[in-house]
Amino acid sequence: MEKKTLREEIITYGKKKYHSDAEYLWADTPNAAVLRHGDNHKWYALIMEVSRARLGLCGEGAVDVLNVKCDPDMVVMLQNTQGFLPAYHMSKTKWISVLLDGTVGKDMVLDMVDKSFGLTAPKKPVKKANPKSQNISK
Repeated sequence: MEKKTLREEIITYGKKKYHSDAEYLWADTPNAAVLRHGDNHKWYALIMEVSRARLGLCGEGAVDVLNVKCDPDMVVMLQNTQGFLPAYHMSKTKWISVLLDGTVGKDMVLDMVDKSFGLTAPKKPVKKANPKSQNISK
């Protein structure tokens, strides 16, 4: 039995936990997989293959990266951590790229997917108090 790549594990995880099918939206980048919410259609993860040179990394060829939404304070902190880069083709203040080359462990990667899912979830409406239902004594 072949071992799944981290890319495949993220796609399987998104499908099982969040009922998200990977979408391949661009003909010129057929391996770029988008995971999004079923209700608001916001992306919570983007997996793509990017050349090492475009990412400012040493070596030849390409590497898979995962873009996830992140708290801006975490983005700053993580950019100084091995395996994390400024978001490729996304807002660099709210998104981060995670190398999927084994530098970052699977548990941490899936935790980042969960956090991104939460940050991109629809906002729950705030219920305002109904003035007629309040008991106001005079």
